[in-house]
Amino acid sequence: MRVIAVGDLHGNFPALWRLLKAEGLADAHLRPTAALRTGEVRLVLLGDLVHPKTLRDYERLTGLSPYDPEDPTHLRLAAGAQIRELFRLKGFQEEAEGHVTILLGNHDEAALKGDPILQPPPPAPGVPPRAGGQAPARGLKRWMASFPRELVLEGVHFATWPRALAPGVRRSLLRSERAQDLVVPHPRLRGAHGYRFGVYGHVP
Repeated sequence: MRVIAVGDLHGNFPALWRLLKAEGLADAHLRPTAALRTGEVRLVLLGDLVHPKTLRDYERLTGLSPYDPEDPTHLRLAAGAQIRELFRLKGFQEEAEGHVTILLGNHDEAALKGDPILQPPPPAPGVPPRAGGQAPARGLKRWMASFPRELVLEGVHFATWPRALAPGVRRSLLRSERAQDLVVPHPRLRGAHGYRFGVYGHVP
């Protein structure tokens, strides 16, 4: 089994589609390829689909330059762009016949709980506070609420952030210099949980 894992999109959907086309999971029309539909390859998105982090990220998302986080029109366009891409991803997952797993990230959960889909928790340095935004449509909410928090494939543990792991293992992962590499081997994963290794997002 070949698995492509992608973490922490934060609204950078163009990068996701480029990656899926490059890896042979999406065709030119952004539909799942036969390799994905048959399970030859699986896709795991590690969560945090929404909430760009910087002004530059919002400019890339909306095509507006400069992006003004205090302009109501810009806010609506940014929220609408995320909602449009979420619907596209929802359709892609449905056509992939069970071979795309999307995990629930903390930013996705915040959007579900009623925080505006546009508004991240504290802004990145240099980014003014934002107001406004738009909640996900009902169909998107139902879809996002169905996301699992973790997945285990052939002894490999996938999660946005490994809440289920023992606290000592979580603390050591936070201190790991390889955390940004996404795949974190750890001897205690096997001893405490039976996992061969873990694949985690959440860390910048």
